[in-house]
Amino acid sequence: MLLPADPKANYLAHAVEIRAAIDRVLASGHYILGPEVEAFEKEFARYCGVADCISVANGTEAIEIALRALGLEPGVRVATVANTVTATISAIQQAGLRPVFVEIDPTTMVMDPEHLEKAFDRFGSSLRAVIPVHLYGHPAPMPEILKIAAARGATVIEDCAQAHGASLDGRKAGNWAPLAAFSFYPTKNVGALGDGGAITARDSALADRVRLIRQYGWKTRYVAEMPGRNSRLDELQAAILRVKLAHLDAENAVRRKLAGRYLERLKNSPLRLPQTAAGVEHAYHQFVVRTPKRDALKDHLQTRGIACGVLYPIPIHHQPAYRDVDLSLPETEKACAEVLCLPCHPGLSLGDIDSVCDAILGWSGLA
Repeated sequence: MLLPADPKANYLAHAVEIRAAIDRVLASGHYILGPEVEAFEKEFARYCGVADCISVANGTEAIEIALRALGLEPGVRVATVANTVTATISAIQQAGLRPVFVEIDPTTMVMDPEHLEKAFDRFGSSLRAVIPVHLYGHPAPMPEILKIAAARGATVIEDCAQAHGASLDGRKAGNWAPLAAFSFYPTKNVGALGDGGAITARDSALADRVRLIRQYGWKTRYVAEMPGRNSRLDELQAAILRVKLAHLDAENAVRRKLAGRYLERLKNSPLRLPQTAAGVEHAYHQFVVRTPKRDALKDHLQTRGIACGVLYPIPIHHQPAYRDVDLSLPETEKACAEVLCLPCHPGLSLGDIDSVCDAILGWSGLA
């Protein structure tokens, strides 16, 4: 079975290094906020091109802690998109804030700056933060989003959970906004063997607040300077992530090579293929095609030993927990009804991609 993601295969590809890293931690006697965490934070900050990185327990808490670091009043609004995982919205609500859903660009399926402007026109000064999601590994249009937010006095936090190593105009995801949130869930381009997350920071004062919030508000042990929580990356995961980070660029290059084969083989198919905006280096966390016959194609591929994902099948404003019957986001809703994630990860070969393409072309009557 070809899988849409395969964290076990990624582990096996680096098993010798990972086992050595685990043994190093076990022998060290340091298991929480020790030298491996410190080293990983420095290495990931350097990779992203920022001054600071603060590791946390997972990607959801990375967003929540970043929001809390802004010191926003309870109940103010945060703009984001509705074609993402609900974790983004959960983090907004856990921070005591209210989500505002912004329509997407139909081509790239990331936040549309024109609709962000409309959201500010509607909600005014109550809209205080913006979380653009770099969906599928394609960065959102950060220069436009930052300009709009700055003009309205709002702060931007990047959601980089799917964009490790992606870049826009030569700047890495996580190096545009004052704060950015990353997830290291096992299926990510840099995946832990468990949960993990991080916040990168271009603003040193915000970085200091994030560090305090991460561990009980402590600057000095047992003395809280501000309300905080426990959200720590452990030493084992940090050591594993250091191994994974060293291979990120090479593995992203494999993802782009596989994506290139898809684009070439499927260019005459009836599928709507992903498009990359000018200046973007795509990380291809997912290779996402679109068709109104999504479910039929997914079932067809499953019968041929090809498993596909659907990220995400129901827009958040249509889900029971967050339903808004008065909100219409036509492009978001259409995308969620059509998207299909084909297998695309470093554990696959070009031959595997050809097998997927052959099955799709056969289904399309083009084989």
